Amino acid sequence: MAKPAIGMIETKGLAALVVAADAMLKSAAVEFIGWKKVGGGLCSGYIQGDVAAVRTALDAGVAVARETGQVVASQVLSRPHDEVQAMLPKR
Repeated sequence: MAKPAIGMIETKGLAALVVAADAMLKSAAVEFIGWKKVGGGLCSGYIQGDVAAVRTALDAGVAVARETGQVVASQVLSRPHDEVQAMLPKR
């Protein structure tokens, strides 16, 4: 089985991240890995799944989060290195 892709979104404010997570999970077959409070009002959320699903979900999440707050960054890692997993929130 191929390694899942990882999608990351960083927002200014928790409310924007919550609506983004809701949209991402409803729009494609992805799994919510978790989130981190970065500081200064910034929050990062992480999803995983196949590359196409992660891209679709992240696009939906970014669009909705922009309506609620501010999106600082978003990124898809299509084939993350094994050691990247250690940086993500633990379940």
